[in-house]
Amino acid sequence: MKQKLIITAFSLTIVFSCSQPEQKTEVVTKINDEIELVKSPPEWSKNSTIYEVNLRQYSHEGTIEAFRNDLGRIKELGIDILWFMPIHPIGEKNRKGTEGSYYSVKDYKQIHSAYGTIEDFKSLVSEAHKLGMHVILDWVANHTAFDNIWIEQGHDDWYTPDSNGNIQPPIGTDWWDVADLDYDNFEMRSAMIEAMKFWVTECDIDGYRCDVADWVPVDFWNEARRALDSIKPVFMLAEAENPELHEKAFDMSYAWEFHFIMNDVAQGNKSVKHIRDYLKGNAKRFEKDAYRLHFTSNHDENSWKGTVEERLGKSKKAFAVLAATIEGMPLIYNGQEGGLNKRLEFFEKDTIEWGDWSMSDFYTPLLNLNKENEALWNGNFGGDIRLLNPEKDTINLAYSREKGNSGVICLFNFSNQNSTVRIDFSGLSGRYTELYEKDTLNLNDSLIALQPWEFKLYQK
Repeated sequence: MKQKLIITAFSLTIVFSCSQPEQKTEVVTKINDEIELVKSPPEWSKNSTIYEVNLRQYSHEGTIEAFRNDLGRIKELGIDILWFMPIHPIGEKNRKGTEGSYYSVKDYKQIHSAYGTIEDFKSLVSEAHKLGMHVILDWVANHTAFDNIWIEQGHDDWYTPDSNGNIQPPIGTDWWDVADLDYDNFEMRSAMIEAMKFWVTECDIDGYRCDVADWVPVDFWNEARRALDSIKPVFMLAEAENPELHEKAFDMSYAWEFHFIMNDVAQGNKSVKHIRDYLKGNAKRFEKDAYRLHFTSNHDENSWKGTVEERLGKSKKAFAVLAATIEGMPLIYNGQEGGLNKRLEFFEKDTIEWGDWSMSDFYTPLLNLNKENEALWNGNFGGDIRLLNPEKDTINLAYSREKGNSGVICLFNFSNQNSTVRIDFSGLSGRYTELYEKDTLNLNDSLIALQPWEFKLYQK
């Protein structure tokens, strides 16, 4: 549904500014004398990094308060955005496993009692804001639990019926623990938006990560974004890879395709050629201001596809650097910085085994570089990628990004053999220092030797 405002006869162009100085909400004049809001990402997101929080598995307590104790540590890691997986009560009807799926929501306006209270969550959000971080919630708009409060209130017509008139799971899935919502019902749409507004108004959250966003009509997301931005500027992440979602609703989308390419290259099923092809194709498919989310793990990949060690092995650090230095925003899944090396159970309590903090020493300079080096910022705020090595090279990748006085040069050997990469440094100048080893790059040296799965990340 589009909500438009008719311009009066004398009005041609109007520009509104929200109460928050960091965010501009523009109104664009249309040929037919109608105007509509055009979203833009909050100013604070331009150089942000993101951390996914699985409260159930984060600590033995599995509570908001237990997580709150680590806010300072996570801030020092270089994190700006905390994404909380669903914190709502979980359905009991048709429940999978003992604890159930986080994505089987029983009540959109409540917090699972095992995690704490709404007051606990408000305090956490407030403390995160004081540390300069922002908080987004995972939102499940496509389906609910079969014992969701809406069904108990008699709103069966808000759901998709099967041939017998019974509420059914999303068609084509084995998600028999959740009930599919019907977006042809506009009363349901209104209730969903009110529930989304609730957390922004009551807890001052900063946006949403929206589950299976492509399964929900785009016009709903457009309407929801307008409603949320009327409260405060929000940041919206889509679990989808659809350029249309960026037009009016979402600031960032999943780079699923690139994630799968990384897995395949690590396992010898694809080569650097596929990385090059992706980078070129992504630049054509998505507008420059569309942020892309890059990751080597998340809750789905960890539980269902395997740990970083299983999927990436010896290449895990090289791909983490790649994900943090190409155009887009890097994500860390809780535990990656502490040596998480097991598949966390999805429907059971299965606490993260924190241990190898050497990965924290690896991620901290990488994520802070992403925040501080303007060339690595998101969307239009960052620099373009320039490929530096020959296309015929199928095992090495070299590229630079520059913006203002900042820049990076990234070199990778994506193979299990020693290699020498030939690099064209023409047009590049300045002093480049390696992030970890601190050596200086000689821009007159066109041949650089790399060990198997080795990377070099030089910053200016």
